[in-house]
Amino acid sequence: MIKIKKYAAIDIGSNAMRLLISNVIEEENKPTQFNKSHLIRVPIRLGQDAFTVGEISEENSDRMIKAMKAFKLLMDVYKVEKYAACATSAMREAYNGNELVNEIVSKTGVKIDIIEGKTEAAIIANSDLESFIKKDGHYLYVDVGGGSTEFTVFSNGKQIVSKSFKNGTVRLLNNMVTESVWIEIEKWIKTHTHDLEGLEIIGSGGNINKIFKMSGKPNDKPLTQSYLMQRFKYLNSLSYEERISTLGLNTDRADVIIPAIKIYVNAMKWSNAKYIYVPKIGLSDGIVKAMYYKNTKINVNKIL
Repeated sequence: MIKIKKYAAIDIGSNAMRLLISNVIEEENKPTQFNKSHLIRVPIRLGQDAFTVGEISEENSDRMIKAMKAFKLLMDVYKVEKYAACATSAMREAYNGNELVNEIVSKTGVKIDIIEGKTEAAIIANSDLESFIKKDGHYLYVDVGGGSTEFTVFSNGKQIVSKSFKNGTVRLLNNMVTESVWIEIEKWIKTHTHDLEGLEIIGSGGNINKIFKMSGKPNDKPLTQSYLMQRFKYLNSLSYEERISTLGLNTDRADVIIPAIKIYVNAMKWSNAKYIYVPKIGLSDGIVKAMYYKNTKINVNKIL
């Protein structure tokens, strides 16, 4: 006998907002399955406001409220029985972030939790990431967002250490990442990976997903550092308009994809990783699994 539940996760990032609706399939004597049903992405670049002027603008606040109303209606239409909404670095750093959260819940009924970088990394690690990690392998998980990048080291099937850095694509576009931040990241990566022979990168985020899709490789095959460098040079040789017209990139992807590749390439270089695997996982996937399992290791009961 199969039982199907519908869960939803709302991920409010610095570059876009996403609604993921998942089918949670329970069957006796079988592992629970989490199948993505629908994913809706709205390109509201909250980080452009938060990182440059310190507050979410009136225009983007209005767009965010409209998006939340739409998300709420969609969840009702699809008969979602449980959901959670989490906001990351842009909302953390905007001085009117909490005020906007209160306005959204009063106007839409959607409650949003603003989470810290470490919590974000822990929730993502709680997603399907574990299925890609071999018990005898070493991995550096890199999740690049608009405002921050989360790094997590796994060794022999266990999570060793994790850290969030204020280095993301929207910050880089606005020249808000100093050399000292890059040096700190390099030092952290080298310190925690130098003795892990054969380490591989696992990358997540919309930009690396797009690069992987453009490569045409099978889902279980990795990209190489040299391939990423080639894509970096090629994309850099095109204008913003050419990336949209020639490659078909979305307007909000055509600019951030270049700084994203820079972060991944540096992570590979500093960890001596030759390959990067790109499973389709992210914060929203982790939120769904956290709600289902109520994983107290990451204080999920406090969050969701």
